[in-house]
Amino acid sequence: MKFICYPKCTTCRKAQKWLDENHINYELRDIKFENPSIDELQVFYNLSGQPLKKLFNTSGLLYKSMDLKNKLPEMSEEEMLSLLSSDGMLVKRPLLVSDEFVLIGFKEKEWEEKLL
Repeated sequence: MKFICYPKCTTCRKAQKWLDENHINYELRDIKFENPSIDELQVFYNLSGQPLKKLFNTSGLLYKSMDLKNKLPEMSEEEMLSLLSSDGMLVKRPLLVSDEFVLIGFKEKEWEEKLL
């Protein structure tokens, strides 16, 4: 399982602590230095069962400075995936990626249901 996060993010640290406390093995990946590719993002999107816009970090400075709130509704899936792959700070985190599912963001109850 891959745990894709930004180590300075408090939510990511909380999620990592939860994984460690529950003895769940994972491979850590810093999204700032190893941003997901378009192909990876397509897989994450498909496995998550969520709308593609849920993969965007809507509270991030980059998202806000690019005015993506107003631009996303007009964008195609290909354009959104390309944009997400251009900068890890645009991607909502943490991402917990397995072969069967992807969890976007840290919602403890949701993680418990999938992992415990």
